[in-house]
Amino acid sequence: MTTLRDKGTPAVPALRRFSRSTTMTLLCVVVVGYVGLGIASSGSFFEGSSLRTFLQYLATPILIGLAQMVALCVGQLNLAVGALGGASACLTGVLMADHGVPAGLAVLIGVLTAALIGLLTGVFIVATRINGFIVTLGTMTILLGAQYRLSGTRTIDGYSATLRDFGRSAPLSIPLVFVTALAAAAMLGAFMYRTTAGRRLLAAGGNPLAARLSGISTDRQIVLAHTLSGLLVGIAAVTATASLPGVNRSVGGDWLLPSFAAPIIGGVALTGGSVAVLGTVLAAFVMRLIDTARAEFSLDPSWVNFLIGLVVLGTVVGGRIHQTQLEKKGKAPGRTPPAPPKSDARPAAGLPSTRGAR
Repeated sequence: MTTLRDKGTPAVPALRRFSRSTTMTLLCVVVVGYVGLGIASSGSFFEGSSLRTFLQYLATPILIGLAQMVALCVGQLNLAVGALGGASACLTGVLMADHGVPAGLAVLIGVLTAALIGLLTGVFIVATRINGFIVTLGTMTILLGAQYRLSGTRTIDGYSATLRDFGRSAPLSIPLVFVTALAAAAMLGAFMYRTTAGRRLLAAGGNPLAARLSGISTDRQIVLAHTLSGLLVGIAAVTATASLPGVNRSVGGDWLLPSFAAPIIGGVALTGGSVAVLGTVLAAFVMRLIDTARAEFSLDPSWVNFLIGLVVLGTVVGGRIHQTQLEKKGKAPGRTPPAPPKSDARPAAGLPSTRGAR
């Protein structure tokens, strides 16, 4: 006889694991930090205008963190996140301001251009077998030149009012740009966790040799990862363009550190084979809280960068120590296949038994 208590038993270990996970820790930090800032600001941080501004400028850190996370899941690095986002934002602004292109078409061109550059980056890495670090470093330099060529020394602010309205729109004090970032995170999570293509990405990043032996093309996964990374950067460029009063050659210049910090703090391994969509979103939330606290209390920006860098290094070192301990115990993921589950099932009724067959 199966009781309700027996049915709920498997959920207990899952809840226990979640309570000890990085995601739960980050969630607690977010709640405590948000409440703490609200109290320190005498309640003004809880007002609709403050909440709207906070969430509006949280959209871009979420998206660039997810873009870097996709590259990390196959063991790659994307140093061109900031330069690609800045070039895409400037391209979108120039198309609208200088050439009169409608906002929808200009946004589409900017996003597709970013995805195409990501695709070409992945193809170049696969074709030349050059380390992705070097390739994306070169891509970053090229894109910085392209961004300067597009904007020069000016600030492009004469673009479509439709895009500006999208950036300012916030029903119930929830900005649409923030909703866009959450929607992108939800779709990426569904893709990575629920589709065959997403599982292939994780398999190729976790154990490339086993993936190839299983018939998975690791080259295709690298190309796909960089394409998705470019697509997410393109969307981040749209949210930045819609939120900022104008775009210039400085857009994207400070994106590189947050793009790495969000997934690493969120629990993504640098060696590949893992993603943490919710953890990355929460880590971006934490960094936004730190930035808000800096502005609220007039803290030195250098100390904020020092703190974020220290947290990133500590997370990497801690993850490495944990991985080393697992390897010593022979429990490292992908090294020891689990034993097949024992089954007490009897032959189905109606099927002939092979016992005693002569």
